Amino acid sequence: MTRPASAAEGAGFLAVDSGGSGMRVAVGRAGRGALGVRASAVPVRTGARGIDPRHLMEQLTPLVRALCAETGVAEPVAAAVGAAGLATLGDALRAELPGALAREFGVRRVALAADAVTAYVGALGPRPGAVVAAGTGLIAIGTDLERWRRADGWGHLLGDCGGGAWIGRAGLEAALRAHDGRPGGSDVLLALARERFGPMPGLPAQLYPRPDRPAVLASFAPQVAAGAARDPVAAGILRSAARHMAESAAAVCPADGAARVALTGGLVGIGDPLLVPLDEELAALLPHASRVAAAGDPLDGSVHIATDLTTGTLALPEDAAMLCLTSTKTD
Repeated sequence: MTRPASAAEGAGFLAVDSGGSGMRVAVGRAGRGALGVRASAVPVRTGARGIDPRHLMEQLTPLVRALCAETGVAEPVAAAVGAAGLATLGDALRAELPGALAREFGVRRVALAADAVTAYVGALGPRPGAVVAAGTGLIAIGTDLERWRRADGWGHLLGDCGGGAWIGRAGLEAALRAHDGRPGGSDVLLALARERFGPMPGLPAQLYPRPDRPAVLASFAPQVAAGAARDPVAAGILRSAARHMAESAAAVCPADGAARVALTGGLVGIGDPLLVPLDEELAALLPHASRVAAAGDPLDGSVHIATDLTTGTLALPEDAAMLCLTSTKTD
């Protein structure tokens, strides 16, 4: 049985955002929000069993111990853990992490969420709509508060259409077309590519052997945006990226009601060259929805979920892959 919100007022919570660049952790109290935040730059390992719960706890434990000492939250009641890759690589995490959190910190209720879910909640809160998380990659997630839907997020070889790596790759293709004298090239993007990477014959050697190839491709996306004002090819790439984003949002957005759409991630910083065509594409595909600024980031989403889990007011749909709720003790 879930406690009334009044009985949980002031109870402690733990919120985690675990991604490809490391981990951020917040500890707080219901009614007061996050009281302290710490971070680790070490990403959680993945292996044969997927996301490694032991390595996650190795990273998490010293951060939480330090935060509990700083904030006076001696024993968090609930925890929300947002993890990149949970939907497809989270079996071991779902099986082992709730018990580990209970043993180590006394946590009794746990929400394990895909990072797309925490990005959604950070951006829109528990409201119907869609969120496009667009950084190096791209994934869209939406809900009508009955179920979750996702689109894309298939990685830079198979999808992530409209994301930073997609924009960068398209820009470099246009540069190489101009270098070769093939149709569809851009002299503007060729000049920008040479500034960024040097002579074009050396470009494949800078890309193909790199394990961080998507990030290298995405590093050229700002140059594509910089060239858009004076180059129709660059502007067309951003228009195509906006169309892909809008199509992913339309695939997951509720068809009825006053839905909201938000964009999160690094591509927001590109500004008008991307956002103006995105608004036009969204208006055409989702006339019933309105684009709004994201209210917060994935850690804010984890804090929101952890708070609602603490007070018994969580109103988000459960999903075996996207949002899994467990309890290690009956209240």
